[in-house]
Amino acid sequence: MAMACSGHMPVEAAKPQPRTHFLACDSPSNSRKIFASSLHFLGKDPAPCRRFHASHIKNAPFARRSKLALVAMAKPDPLKIMLSGAPASGKGTQCELITKKYGLVHIAAGDLLRAEVAAGSENGKRAKEYMEKGQLVPDEIVVMMVKERLLQSDSLENGWLLDGYPRSLSQATALQEFGLQADLFILLEVPEEILVERVVGRRLDPVTGRIYHLKYSPPETEEIAARLTQRFDDTEEKVKLRLRTHHQNVEAVLSMYKDITIKVNGDAPKENVFAQIDNALSKLLELRKATLGSLAA
Repeated sequence: MAMACSGHMPVEAAKPQPRTHFLACDSPSNSRKIFASSLHFLGKDPAPCRRFHASHIKNAPFARRSKLALVAMAKPDPLKIMLSGAPASGKGTQCELITKKYGLVHIAAGDLLRAEVAAGSENGKRAKEYMEKGQLVPDEIVVMMVKERLLQSDSLENGWLLDGYPRSLSQATALQEFGLQADLFILLEVPEEILVERVVGRRLDPVTGRIYHLKYSPPETEEIAARLTQRFDDTEEKVKLRLRTHHQNVEAVLSMYKDITIKVNGDAPKENVFAQIDNALSKLLELRKATLGSLAA
Protein backbone atom coordinates (compact mmCIF):
# COMPACT_ATOMS: atom_id res chain seq x y z
CA MET A 1 0.00 0.00 0.00
CA ALA A 2 1.40 3.35 -0.93
CA MET A 3 1.14 5.95 1.84
CA ALA A 4 2.52 9.09 0.28
CA CYS A 5 2.41 11.60 3.13
CA SER A 6 4.35 14.66 2.13
CA GLY A 7 3.96 17.65 4.36
CA HIS A 8 0.88 19.22 5.86
CA MET A 9 -2.49 19.99 4.45
CA PRO A 10 -4.30 23.19 5.39
CA VAL A 11 -6.50 22.84 8.46
CA GLU A 12 -9.54 23.75 6.39
CA ALA A 13 -9.46 22.02 3.02
CA ALA A 14 -12.18 22.73 0.53
CA LYS A 15 -14.03 19.73 -0.82
CA PRO A 16 -13.65 19.36 -4.60
CA GLN A 17 -16.69 20.51 -6.49
CA PRO A 18 -18.23 18.68 -9.45
CA ARG A 19 -16.55 19.57 -12.73
CA THR A 20 -18.38 22.34 -14.58
CA HIS A 21 -16.98 23.02 -18.02
CA PHE A 22 -19.64 25.59 -19.03
CA LEU A 23 -20.93 27.42 -15.98
CA ALA A 24 -22.30 30.33 -17.96
CA CYS A 25 -25.39 28.83 -19.56
CA ASP A 26 -26.20 31.83 -21.68
CA SER A 27 -27.59 29.86 -24.61
CA PRO A 28 -29.45 26.63 -25.32
CA SER A 29 -26.38 25.26 -27.12
CA ASN A 30 -24.19 25.73 -24.04
CA SER A 31 -26.81 24.00 -21.94
CA ARG A 32 -26.68 21.02 -24.28
CA LYS A 33 -22.87 21.02 -24.16
CA ILE A 34 -22.95 20.82 -20.35
CA PHE A 35 -25.26 17.85 -20.45
CA ALA A 36 -23.32 16.05 -23.17
CA SER A 37 -20.04 16.48 -21.27
CA SER A 38 -21.50 14.82 -18.18
CA LEU A 39 -22.57 11.49 -19.67
CA HIS A 40 -19.90 9.76 -17.58
CA PHE A 41 -21.99 10.50 -14.48
CA LEU A 42 -24.07 7.33 -14.79
CA GLY A 43 -21.22 5.10 -15.94
CA LYS A 44 -20.38 3.53 -19.27
CA ASP A 45 -23.95 3.33 -20.55
CA PRO A 46 -25.19 6.86 -21.40
CA ALA A 47 -28.69 5.68 -22.31
CA PRO A 48 -30.29 6.89 -19.04
CA CYS A 49 -28.76 10.31 -19.65
CA ARG A 50 -30.06 10.41 -23.22
CA ARG A 51 -33.56 9.57 -22.05
CA PHE A 52 -33.34 12.26 -19.41
CA HIS A 53 -32.11 14.75 -21.99
CA ALA A 54 -34.94 14.00 -24.39
CA SER A 55 -37.78 13.99 -21.89
CA HIS A 56 -36.73 16.79 -19.58
CA ILE A 57 -34.16 19.18 -20.92
CA LYS A 58 -35.31 19.53 -24.53
CA ASN A 59 -38.92 20.28 -23.62
CA ALA A 60 -38.26 22.37 -20.52
CA PRO A 61 -38.03 26.18 -20.42
CA PHE A 62 -34.50 27.43 -20.95
CA ALA A 63 -33.84 28.37 -17.29
CA ARG A 64 -35.09 24.95 -16.25
CA ARG A 65 -32.89 23.29 -18.89
CA SER A 66 -29.78 24.96 -17.50
CA LYS A 67 -30.57 23.82 -13.98
CA LEU A 68 -31.31 20.26 -15.06
CA ALA A 69 -28.08 20.08 -17.03
CA LEU A 70 -26.02 21.13 -14.02
CA VAL A 71 -27.79 18.62 -11.78
CA ALA A 72 -27.20 15.84 -14.29
CA MET A 73 -23.54 16.79 -14.47
CA ALA A 74 -22.96 16.31 -10.74
CA LYS A 75 -21.07 13.20 -9.68
CA PRO A 76 -22.02 11.18 -6.59
CA ASP A 77 -19.79 11.94 -3.62
CA PRO A 78 -16.93 9.43 -3.26
CA LEU A 79 -17.30 6.71 -0.64
CA LYS A 80 -15.98 7.22 2.89
CA ILE A 81 -15.68 3.87 4.65
CA MET A 82 -14.42 2.66 8.02
CA LEU A 83 -13.50 -1.01 8.41
CA SER A 84 -13.09 -2.49 11.86
CA GLY A 85 -12.34 -5.94 13.20
CA ALA A 86 -10.39 -7.83 15.81
CA PRO A 87 -6.79 -8.93 15.27
CA ALA A 88 -6.71 -11.66 12.58
CA SER A 89 -10.28 -10.91 11.47
CA GLY A 90 -9.12 -10.38 7.87
CA LYS A 91 -9.14 -6.58 7.65
CA GLY A 92 -6.00 -6.44 5.51
CA THR A 93 -7.35 -8.87 2.93
CA GLN A 94 -10.69 -7.09 2.66
CA CYS A 95 -9.03 -3.68 2.40
CA GLU A 96 -7.05 -4.93 -0.61
CA LEU A 97 -10.21 -6.20 -2.30
CA ILE A 98 -12.18 -3.03 -1.58
CA THR A 99 -9.49 -0.64 -2.82
CA LYS A 100 -8.95 -2.74 -5.93
CA LYS A 101 -12.61 -2.53 -6.97
CA TYR A 102 -13.59 0.92 -5.73
CA GLY A 103 -10.33 2.85 -6.00
CA LEU A 104 -10.54 4.23 -2.46
CA VAL A 105 -7.46 5.59 -0.69
CA HIS A 106 -6.46 2.98 1.90
CA ILE A 107 -5.42 4.60 5.19
CA ALA A 108 -4.11 2.57 8.13
CA ALA A 109 -3.03 4.53 11.20
CA GLY A 110 0.08 2.40 11.80
CA ASP A 111 1.31 2.76 8.21
CA LEU A 112 0.49 6.46 8.31
CA LEU A 113 2.44 6.93 11.53
CA ARG A 114 5.53 5.26 10.08
CA ALA A 115 5.23 7.27 6.85
CA GLU A 116 4.95 10.58 8.73
CA VAL A 117 8.01 9.76 10.84
CA ALA A 118 10.00 8.80 7.73
CA ALA A 119 8.90 11.98 5.94
CA GLY A 120 9.99 14.13 8.89
CA SER A 121 6.70 16.03 9.06
CA GLU A 122 5.85 18.07 12.13
CA ASN A 123 3.49 15.40 13.42
CA GLY A 124 6.07 12.75 12.54
CA LYS A 125 8.74 14.52 14.59
CA ARG A 126 6.41 14.76 17.58
CA ALA A 127 5.51 11.07 17.26
CA LYS A 128 9.15 10.04 16.95
CA GLU A 129 9.97 11.58 20.33
CA TYR A 130 7.51 9.23 22.01
CA MET A 131 8.52 6.22 19.93
CA GLU A 132 12.21 6.65 20.76
CA LYS A 133 11.30 6.58 24.45
CA GLY A 134 9.29 3.40 23.96
CA GLN A 135 6.05 5.23 24.75
CA LEU A 136 2.70 5.10 22.97
CA VAL A 137 2.07 8.00 20.62
CA PRO A 138 -0.76 10.12 22.11
CA ASP A 139 -4.15 10.01 20.40
CA GLU A 140 -4.06 13.72 19.64
CA ILE A 141 -1.02 13.28 17.38
CA VAL A 142 -2.38 10.23 15.55
CA VAL A 143 -5.78 11.87 15.08
CA MET A 144 -4.13 14.91 13.51
CA MET A 145 -2.20 12.65 11.13
CA VAL A 146 -5.38 10.83 10.14
CA LYS A 147 -7.31 14.06 9.72
CA GLU A 148 -4.69 15.63 7.48
CA ARG A 149 -4.46 12.46 5.38
CA LEU A 150 -8.23 12.35 4.93
CA LEU A 151 -8.16 15.95 3.72
CA GLN A 152 -5.50 15.40 1.06
CA SER A 153 -6.67 15.78 -2.52
CA ASP A 154 -6.59 12.09 -3.47
CA SER A 155 -8.78 11.18 -0.48
CA LEU A 156 -11.24 13.96 -1.26
CA GLU A 157 -11.46 13.06 -4.94
CA ASN A 158 -11.45 9.26 -4.76
CA GLY A 159 -12.90 8.57 -1.34
CA TRP A 160 -11.18 6.78 1.53
CA LEU A 161 -11.07 3.51 3.43
CA LEU A 162 -10.00 3.90 7.04
CA ASP A 163 -8.50 0.60 8.17
CA GLY A 164 -8.96 -0.31 11.85
CA TYR A 165 -9.49 3.27 12.95
CA PRO A 166 -10.91 4.76 15.12
CA ARG A 167 -10.11 2.19 17.80
CA SER A 168 -11.56 4.08 20.78
CA LEU A 169 -14.38 6.43 21.68
CA SER A 170 -11.97 9.33 22.12
CA GLN A 171 -10.59 8.83 18.60
CA ALA A 172 -14.09 8.59 17.12
CA THR A 173 -15.15 11.73 18.98
CA ALA A 174 -12.10 13.65 17.74
CA LEU A 175 -12.82 12.71 14.11
CA GLN A 176 -16.43 13.81 14.51
CA GLU A 177 -15.34 17.14 15.97
CA PHE A 178 -13.22 17.69 12.86
CA GLY A 179 -16.31 17.04 10.73
CA LEU A 180 -14.94 13.76 9.36
CA GLN A 181 -17.91 11.42 9.02
CA ALA A 182 -17.99 8.03 7.32
CA ASP A 183 -20.79 6.78 5.10
CA LEU A 184 -20.49 3.24 6.39
CA PHE A 185 -18.86 1.54 9.38
CA ILE A 186 -18.14 -2.12 8.54
CA LEU A 187 -17.47 -4.51 11.40
CA LEU A 188 -15.96 -7.92 10.62
CA GLU A 189 -17.27 -10.48 13.10
CA VAL A 190 -15.31 -13.69 13.73
CA PRO A 191 -15.79 -16.09 16.70
CA GLU A 192 -13.09 -15.70 19.34
CA GLU A 193 -11.90 -19.30 19.11
CA ILE A 194 -11.27 -18.86 15.37
CA LEU A 195 -9.37 -15.61 15.99
CA VAL A 196 -7.18 -17.30 18.61
CA GLU A 197 -6.43 -20.15 16.21
CA ARG A 198 -5.55 -17.74 13.41
CA VAL A 199 -3.19 -15.72 15.60
CA VAL A 200 -1.46 -18.54 17.48
CA GLY A 201 -0.72 -20.37 14.21
CA ARG A 202 0.90 -17.36 12.50
CA ARG A 203 4.59 -17.51 11.68
CA LEU A 204 6.99 -15.03 10.09
CA ASP A 205 9.72 -15.82 7.60
CA PRO A 206 12.52 -13.42 8.67
CA VAL A 207 14.23 -13.76 5.29
CA THR A 208 11.33 -12.84 3.00
CA GLY A 209 8.99 -11.11 5.47
CA ARG A 210 6.16 -13.39 4.39
CA ILE A 211 3.51 -14.44 6.91
CA TYR A 212 2.58 -18.13 7.04
CA HIS A 213 0.03 -20.07 9.06
CA LEU A 214 0.82 -23.55 10.26
CA LYS A 215 -2.68 -24.79 9.35
CA TYR A 216 -4.12 -22.47 6.69
CA SER A 217 -0.99 -21.43 4.80
CA PRO A 218 1.93 -23.71 5.69
CA PRO A 219 5.48 -23.11 4.41
CA GLU A 220 6.40 -24.69 1.07
CA THR A 221 9.62 -26.39 2.19
CA GLU A 222 11.26 -27.81 5.31
CA GLU A 223 14.01 -25.21 4.92
CA ILE A 224 11.51 -22.36 5.23
CA ALA A 225 9.69 -24.10 8.07
CA ALA A 226 12.91 -24.39 10.06
CA ARG A 227 13.56 -20.64 10.04
CA LEU A 228 10.03 -19.40 10.82
CA THR A 229 9.57 -17.30 13.94
CA GLN A 230 6.57 -16.36 16.06
CA ARG A 231 5.77 -12.86 17.28
CA PHE A 232 6.17 -12.53 21.03
CA ASP A 233 2.53 -11.49 21.44
CA ASP A 234 1.06 -14.19 19.20
CA THR A 235 0.45 -16.49 22.14
CA GLU A 236 -2.98 -17.63 23.33
CA GLU A 237 -2.72 -15.70 26.60
CA LYS A 238 -1.71 -12.44 24.96
CA VAL A 239 -4.15 -12.65 22.07
CA LYS A 240 -7.07 -13.21 24.45
CA LEU A 241 -6.03 -10.08 26.34
CA ARG A 242 -5.86 -8.12 23.07
CA LEU A 243 -9.30 -9.42 22.09
CA ARG A 244 -10.83 -8.31 25.40
CA THR A 245 -9.42 -4.83 24.89
CA HIS A 246 -10.68 -4.78 21.31
CA HIS A 247 -14.22 -5.81 22.26
CA GLN A 248 -14.42 -3.15 24.96
CA ASN A 249 -13.21 -0.43 22.62
CA VAL A 250 -15.30 -1.45 19.61
CA GLU A 251 -18.53 -1.37 21.63
CA ALA A 252 -17.79 2.25 22.56
CA VAL A 253 -16.94 3.14 18.95
CA LEU A 254 -20.12 1.47 17.66
CA SER A 255 -22.17 3.79 19.87
CA MET A 256 -20.93 6.65 17.67
CA TYR A 257 -21.69 4.90 14.37
CA LYS A 258 -24.72 2.74 15.18
CA ASP A 259 -26.82 4.33 12.42
CA ILE A 260 -24.28 3.49 9.70
CA THR A 261 -22.91 0.17 10.97
CA ILE A 262 -23.16 -3.12 9.12
CA LYS A 263 -21.87 -6.35 10.64
CA VAL A 264 -20.25 -8.83 8.26
CA ASN A 265 -19.60 -12.50 8.94
CA GLY A 266 -15.82 -12.77 8.68
CA ASP A 267 -15.70 -16.50 9.35
CA ALA A 268 -15.99 -17.44 5.69
CA PRO A 269 -13.77 -17.63 2.59
CA LYS A 270 -12.41 -14.20 1.71
CA GLU A 271 -14.46 -14.09 -1.50
CA ASN A 272 -17.68 -14.63 0.46
CA VAL A 273 -16.76 -11.99 3.00
CA PHE A 274 -16.03 -9.51 0.23
CA ALA A 275 -19.33 -10.33 -1.49
CA GLN A 276 -21.16 -9.11 1.62
CA ILE A 277 -19.14 -5.89 1.71
CA ASP A 278 -19.40 -5.36 -2.04
CA ASN A 279 -23.17 -5.69 -1.89
CA ALA A 280 -23.41 -2.98 0.77
CA LEU A 281 -21.10 -0.58 -1.09
CA SER A 282 -22.87 -1.13 -4.41
CA LYS A 283 -26.24 -0.38 -2.86
CA LEU A 284 -24.87 2.80 -1.30
CA LEU A 285 -23.60 4.02 -4.67
CA GLU A 286 -26.88 3.13 -6.39
CA LEU A 287 -28.80 5.08 -3.76
CA ARG A 288 -26.62 8.14 -4.34
CA LYS A 289 -27.13 8.00 -8.08
CA ALA A 290 -30.87 7.64 -7.59
CA THR A 291 -30.84 10.65 -5.27
CA LEU A 292 -29.06 12.76 -7.88
CA GLY A 293 -31.57 11.61 -10.47
CA SER A 294 -34.50 12.63 -8.23
CA LEU A 295 -33.05 16.14 -7.91
CA ALA A 296 -33.43 16.54 -11.65
CA ALA A 297 -36.99 15.27 -11.73
